[in-house]
Amino acid sequence: MANTPQAKKRIRRNERRAEINGARVSRIRTFIKKVELALSTGDKAAASAALAAAQPELARGVSKGVLHKNTASRKFARLTKRVAALG
Repeated sequence: MANTPQAKKRIRRNERRAEINGARVSRIRTFIKKVELALSTGDKAAASAALAAAQPELARGVSKGVLHKNTASRKFARLTKRVAALG
């Protein structure tokens, strides 16, 4: 158990940050799922639009520190490849 005031403050702060970061990751997943849904229906225009909306969300996740740079890059590259293959 935390004894010092600073340790107690860190616990409070970590709980708040975990909630915020969880919301960010959830938002990114939602955007990725929209691309997946458009891919499954075979609609290239919708998939391209969803991908264009997902890309800044992935970049924002990287800048905020909730996603590793390479993870976001890999996800975007794989989705892009699948959208291009619809054609």
